Amino acid sequence: MPETLTATGLPVLETLEALVRLAAREELLAEFGHCAHEYKDDGSVVTAADLAMQQRLERELQTLWPQYRLLGEEMSDAEQQAVLEHDGGYWCVDPLDGTSNYASGLPFFAVSIALILDGVQQLGLIYDPVRDEMFSAIRGQGAWLNGKRLRHECRPAHNRHIIAEIDLKRLPEALVKKLVFDDIFSSQRNLGSSALDWCWLTAGRFDVYLHGGQKLWDYAAGSLIFHEAGGRSISLDGEPVFRNRLGIRSALAAYDEAQFRRWYDFIGIPLA
Repeated sequence: MPETLTATGLPVLETLEALVRLAAREELLAEFGHCAHEYKDDGSVVTAADLAMQQRLERELQTLWPQYRLLGEEMSDAEQQAVLEHDGGYWCVDPLDGTSNYASGLPFFAVSIALILDGVQQLGLIYDPVRDEMFSAIRGQGAWLNGKRLRHECRPAHNRHIIAEIDLKRLPEALVKKLVFDDIFSSQRNLGSSALDWCWLTAGRFDVYLHGGQKLWDYAAGSLIFHEAGGRSISLDGEPVFRNRLGIRSALAAYDEAQFRRWYDFIGIPLA
Protein backbone atom coordinates (compact mmCIF):
# COMPACT_ATOMS: atom_id res chain seq x y z
CA MET A 1 0.00 0.00 0.00
CA PRO A 2 1.50 3.41 -0.94
CA GLU A 3 1.97 6.10 1.68
CA THR A 4 -1.29 8.03 1.89
CA LEU A 5 -1.00 10.84 4.49
CA THR A 6 1.61 13.46 5.29
CA ALA A 7 2.59 14.49 8.80
CA THR A 8 0.04 17.32 8.55
CA GLY A 9 -2.76 14.91 7.65
CA LEU A 10 -3.12 15.83 3.99
CA PRO A 11 -3.00 13.19 1.25
CA VAL A 12 0.49 12.53 -0.08
CA LEU A 13 0.67 14.47 -3.33
CA GLU A 14 2.99 12.01 -5.05
CA THR A 15 0.59 9.14 -4.32
CA LEU A 16 -2.32 11.09 -5.79
CA GLU A 17 -0.26 12.07 -8.84
CA ALA A 18 0.71 8.48 -9.57
CA LEU A 19 -2.92 7.35 -9.24
CA VAL A 20 -4.19 10.03 -11.63
CA ARG A 21 -1.41 9.61 -14.18
CA LEU A 22 -2.00 5.87 -14.54
CA ALA A 23 -5.79 6.19 -14.65
CA ALA A 24 -5.67 8.93 -17.30
CA ARG A 25 -3.34 6.95 -19.51
CA GLU A 26 -5.45 3.82 -19.29
CA GLU A 27 -8.94 5.34 -19.36
CA LEU A 28 -8.48 8.47 -21.48
CA LEU A 29 -5.51 8.08 -23.80
CA ALA A 30 -6.48 4.52 -24.68
CA GLU A 31 -9.81 5.76 -26.08
CA PHE A 32 -8.72 9.12 -27.46
CA GLY A 33 -9.69 9.60 -31.09
CA HIS A 34 -12.24 6.80 -31.29
CA CYS A 35 -14.65 7.35 -28.41
CA ALA A 36 -18.35 7.84 -29.19
CA HIS A 37 -20.14 10.70 -27.50
CA GLU A 38 -23.63 11.76 -26.47
CA TYR A 39 -25.23 15.01 -25.31
CA LYS A 40 -26.46 15.72 -21.79
CA ASP A 41 -29.65 17.65 -21.05
CA ASP A 42 -27.70 20.93 -20.85
CA GLY A 43 -26.23 20.35 -24.33
CA SER A 44 -22.73 19.50 -23.15
CA VAL A 45 -20.89 16.46 -24.45
CA VAL A 46 -20.29 13.28 -22.47
CA THR A 47 -18.33 10.18 -23.49
CA ALA A 48 -17.88 6.72 -22.07
CA ALA A 49 -14.38 7.85 -21.06
CA ASP A 50 -15.83 10.56 -18.76
CA LEU A 51 -17.88 7.97 -16.91
CA ALA A 52 -15.15 5.34 -16.80
CA MET A 53 -12.61 7.83 -15.48
CA GLN A 54 -14.94 9.15 -12.78
CA GLN A 55 -15.86 5.65 -11.64
CA ARG A 56 -12.21 4.64 -11.46
CA LEU A 57 -11.19 7.76 -9.54
CA GLU A 58 -14.07 7.36 -7.12
CA ARG A 59 -13.10 3.74 -6.45
CA GLU A 60 -9.38 4.38 -6.01
CA LEU A 61 -9.71 7.59 -4.01
CA GLN A 62 -12.16 5.85 -1.68
CA THR A 63 -9.71 2.99 -1.19
CA LEU A 64 -6.79 5.25 -0.25
CA TRP A 65 -8.65 8.08 1.51
CA PRO A 66 -12.02 6.73 2.73
CA GLN A 67 -12.54 9.79 4.96
CA TYR A 68 -13.38 11.97 1.93
CA ARG A 69 -16.42 11.89 -0.32
CA LEU A 70 -16.33 12.63 -4.04
CA LEU A 71 -18.18 15.37 -5.90
CA GLY A 72 -17.89 14.64 -9.61
CA GLU A 73 -19.09 16.45 -12.71
CA GLU A 74 -20.90 13.33 -13.93
CA MET A 75 -23.09 13.14 -10.80
CA SER A 76 -26.62 14.50 -10.62
CA ASP A 77 -27.27 17.94 -9.11
CA ALA A 78 -28.88 16.30 -6.08
CA GLU A 79 -25.89 14.01 -5.53
CA GLN A 80 -23.47 16.94 -5.81
CA GLN A 81 -25.48 19.05 -3.37
CA ALA A 82 -25.60 16.16 -0.89
CA VAL A 83 -21.80 16.04 -0.85
CA LEU A 84 -21.59 19.80 -0.21
CA GLU A 85 -24.05 19.55 2.67
CA HIS A 86 -22.22 16.63 4.28
CA ASP A 87 -19.82 17.45 7.10
CA GLY A 88 -16.26 16.59 6.18
CA GLY A 89 -13.88 16.98 3.28
CA TYR A 90 -14.46 15.97 -0.31
CA TRP A 91 -12.70 15.58 -3.63
CA CYS A 92 -14.01 17.90 -6.35
CA VAL A 93 -13.38 16.00 -9.58
CA ASP A 94 -13.70 16.67 -13.28
CA PRO A 95 -12.69 13.33 -14.78
CA LEU A 96 -12.35 14.76 -18.28
CA ASP A 97 -12.26 18.53 -18.67
CA GLY A 98 -12.46 19.45 -22.34
CA THR A 99 -14.78 16.63 -23.36
CA SER A 100 -15.77 18.35 -26.62
CA ASN A 101 -12.10 18.55 -27.57
CA TYR A 102 -11.60 14.92 -26.59
CA ALA A 103 -14.59 13.73 -28.62
CA SER A 104 -13.42 15.75 -31.64
CA GLY A 105 -9.85 14.49 -31.52
CA LEU A 106 -8.37 17.80 -30.33
CA PRO A 107 -5.48 17.15 -27.89
CA PHE A 108 -6.51 19.67 -25.22
CA PHE A 109 -8.11 17.95 -22.22
CA ALA A 110 -7.22 17.14 -18.64
CA VAL A 111 -8.18 15.55 -15.34
CA SER A 112 -8.84 17.98 -12.49
CA ILE A 113 -9.00 17.14 -8.77
CA ALA A 114 -9.18 19.40 -5.73
CA LEU A 115 -9.42 18.47 -2.07
CA ILE A 116 -11.81 20.76 -0.18
CA LEU A 117 -11.68 20.78 3.63
CA ASP A 118 -13.99 22.99 5.70
CA GLY A 119 -14.99 24.81 2.54
CA VAL A 120 -11.40 25.70 1.59
CA GLN A 121 -9.19 24.42 -1.23
CA GLN A 122 -6.27 22.54 0.31
CA LEU A 123 -4.80 20.58 -2.58
CA GLY A 124 -5.15 20.81 -6.35
CA LEU A 125 -3.98 18.62 -9.20
CA ILE A 126 -4.52 18.89 -12.96
CA TYR A 127 -3.03 16.34 -15.34
CA ASP A 128 -2.66 16.72 -19.10
CA PRO A 129 -2.02 13.16 -20.34
CA VAL A 130 -1.23 14.19 -23.93
CA ARG A 131 1.78 16.27 -22.83
CA ASP A 132 2.40 14.36 -19.60
CA GLU A 133 2.17 17.62 -17.65
CA MET A 134 1.21 17.38 -14.00
CA PHE A 135 0.26 20.71 -12.40
CA SER A 136 -0.23 20.62 -8.64
CA ALA A 137 -0.45 22.82 -5.56
CA ILE A 138 -0.81 22.65 -1.80
CA ARG A 139 -2.32 25.62 0.03
CA GLY A 140 0.42 27.72 1.57
CA GLN A 141 3.22 25.58 0.11
CA GLY A 142 3.34 26.52 -3.59
CA ALA A 143 2.59 25.18 -7.05
CA TRP A 144 4.53 22.87 -9.35
CA LEU A 145 4.69 21.60 -12.92
CA ASN A 146 6.14 18.07 -13.04
CA GLY A 147 7.82 18.75 -9.71
CA LYS A 148 9.37 22.11 -10.72
CA ARG A 149 8.29 25.11 -8.68
CA LEU A 150 6.13 27.68 -10.50
CA ARG A 151 6.64 31.35 -9.54
CA HIS A 152 5.30 34.39 -11.34
CA GLU A 153 7.48 37.30 -12.44
CA CYS A 154 6.63 40.70 -13.95
CA ARG A 155 5.65 40.64 -17.63
CA PRO A 156 5.65 43.33 -20.38
CA ALA A 157 2.73 45.72 -19.96
CA HIS A 158 2.36 46.88 -23.57
CA ASN A 159 -0.81 45.76 -25.35
CA ARG A 160 1.14 44.44 -28.35
CA HIS A 161 2.66 41.74 -26.14
CA ILE A 162 -0.51 40.52 -24.41
CA ILE A 163 -1.94 37.10 -25.24
CA ALA A 164 -5.39 36.74 -23.69
CA GLU A 165 -7.24 33.47 -23.11
CA ILE A 166 -10.91 34.48 -23.46
CA ASP A 167 -14.12 32.48 -23.72
CA LEU A 168 -16.19 35.07 -25.58
CA LYS A 169 -19.48 33.19 -25.75
CA ARG A 170 -19.99 33.16 -21.97
CA LEU A 171 -19.31 36.85 -21.36
CA PRO A 172 -21.85 39.71 -21.19
CA GLU A 173 -22.53 41.18 -24.63
CA ALA A 174 -21.37 44.67 -23.68
CA LEU A 175 -18.03 43.32 -22.45
CA VAL A 176 -17.55 41.26 -25.62
CA LYS A 177 -18.03 44.36 -27.77
CA LYS A 178 -15.58 46.27 -25.62
CA LEU A 179 -12.99 43.51 -25.98
CA VAL A 180 -13.44 43.43 -29.76
CA PHE A 181 -13.12 47.16 -30.35
CA ASP A 182 -10.69 48.34 -27.65
CA ASP A 183 -6.94 47.85 -27.96
CA ILE A 184 -6.36 45.83 -24.79
CA PHE A 185 -4.52 42.73 -26.07
CA SER A 186 -2.50 41.58 -29.09
CA SER A 187 -4.13 38.19 -29.70
CA GLN A 188 -6.76 35.92 -28.21
CA ARG A 189 -6.98 32.15 -27.59
CA ASN A 190 -9.56 29.65 -26.30
CA LEU A 191 -8.34 26.14 -25.47
CA GLY A 192 -11.74 24.63 -24.66
CA SER A 193 -10.59 23.30 -21.28
CA SER A 194 -11.00 25.47 -18.20
CA ALA A 195 -8.56 23.34 -16.23
CA LEU A 196 -5.82 23.84 -18.82
CA ASP A 197 -6.70 27.54 -19.07
CA TRP A 198 -5.77 28.00 -15.41
CA CYS A 199 -2.64 25.87 -15.78
CA TRP A 200 -1.33 27.48 -18.95
CA LEU A 201 -1.82 30.93 -17.44
CA THR A 202 0.03 29.72 -14.35
CA ALA A 203 2.89 28.54 -16.57
CA GLY A 204 3.06 31.89 -18.35
CA ARG A 205 1.87 30.66 -21.73
CA PHE A 206 -0.52 33.60 -21.89
CA ASP A 207 -0.99 36.73 -19.83
CA VAL A 208 -4.68 37.23 -19.05
CA TYR A 209 -7.68 34.92 -18.60
CA LEU A 210 -11.33 35.90 -18.88
CA HIS A 211 -14.22 33.45 -18.58
CA GLY A 212 -17.88 34.13 -17.92
CA GLY A 213 -19.24 30.77 -16.80
CA GLN A 214 -17.32 28.10 -14.89
CA LYS A 215 -18.65 25.43 -12.56
CA LEU A 216 -17.09 24.36 -9.28
CA TRP A 217 -15.04 21.52 -10.79
CA ASP A 218 -13.76 23.84 -13.55
CA TYR A 219 -11.92 26.14 -11.15
CA ALA A 220 -11.53 24.32 -7.81
CA ALA A 221 -8.08 22.90 -8.59
CA GLY A 222 -6.95 25.40 -11.23
CA SER A 223 -7.55 28.57 -9.23
CA LEU A 224 -5.59 27.14 -6.29
CA ILE A 225 -2.66 26.20 -8.52
CA PHE A 226 -2.74 29.67 -10.07
CA HIS A 227 -2.84 31.51 -6.74
CA GLU A 228 -0.10 29.39 -5.19
CA ALA A 229 2.18 30.44 -8.08
CA GLY A 230 1.49 34.11 -7.35
CA GLY A 231 -1.39 35.00 -9.69
CA ARG A 232 -4.37 37.27 -9.00
CA SER A 233 -8.00 36.54 -9.88
CA ILE A 234 -11.49 37.83 -9.16
CA SER A 235 -15.01 37.14 -10.37
CA LEU A 236 -16.78 39.74 -12.50
CA ASP A 237 -19.09 40.53 -9.56
CA GLY A 238 -16.09 41.55 -7.46
CA GLU A 239 -15.95 38.43 -5.25
CA PRO A 240 -13.29 35.73 -5.00
CA VAL A 241 -13.63 33.12 -7.77
CA PHE A 242 -13.75 30.14 -5.42
CA ARG A 243 -16.73 29.60 -3.21
CA ASN A 244 -17.80 26.29 -1.81
CA ARG A 245 -21.11 25.93 -3.64
CA LEU A 246 -22.59 24.88 -6.95
CA GLY A 247 -23.48 27.44 -9.61
CA ILE A 248 -21.80 29.42 -12.34
CA ARG A 249 -18.78 31.63 -11.62
CA SER A 250 -17.00 34.16 -13.81
CA ALA A 251 -13.29 34.82 -13.62
CA LEU A 252 -10.72 37.44 -14.49
CA ALA A 253 -7.15 36.34 -13.85
CA ALA A 254 -3.79 37.81 -14.81
CA TYR A 255 -0.26 36.49 -14.63
CA ASP A 256 1.07 39.48 -12.68
CA GLU A 257 -0.24 42.36 -10.59
CA ALA A 258 0.23 45.05 -13.24
CA GLN A 259 -1.86 43.23 -15.84
CA PHE A 260 -4.48 42.34 -13.25
CA ARG A 261 -4.87 46.03 -12.38
CA ARG A 262 -5.08 47.10 -16.04
CA TRP A 263 -7.83 44.59 -16.81
CA TYR A 264 -9.65 45.16 -13.53
CA ASP A 265 -9.89 48.86 -14.37
CA PHE A 266 -10.70 48.19 -18.04
CA ILE A 267 -13.66 45.94 -17.21
CA GLY A 268 -14.83 48.08 -14.31
CA ILE A 269 -15.39 45.26 -11.83
CA PRO A 270 -17.34 46.40 -8.74
CA LEU A 271 -15.96 45.93 -5.26
CA ALA A 272 -17.70 43.12 -3.34
